[in-house]
Amino acid sequence: MSIQVTLVCSPAARVVHEELLSLPDDASAQDAVLASRLPASYPALDWHALQPGVWGRAVTWDGGLKNGDRLELCRGLLVDPKVARRERFARQGVRGTGLFAKRRAGAKAGY
Repeated sequence: MSIQVTLVCSPAARVVHEELLSLPDDASAQDAVLASRLPASYPALDWHALQPGVWGRAVTWDGGLKNGDRLELCRGLLVDPKVARRERFARQGVRGTGLFAKRRAGAKAGY
């Protein structure tokens, strides 16, 4: 028997590698990457350093896969989302512009 698994990885910004794989029943996340075209297509990519996940939940490299799983290889964040939001807000200027330009009558400030 074999299982169908979708491997998804973004090796660089705005680049997505998605591949449908047919694997044996006892395949792990590492087996899926080795069976894919990912290492050959992106030889400079250190896929061991990526965090594997199945449908958005972190898994280990030796964790088993099931039929229909979506294996995602996630890169680390380059910028903390909280810092990025703070910087965007600072660039918007005064509170009368950007997000706060259109406010309904009686609404709280900032909503």
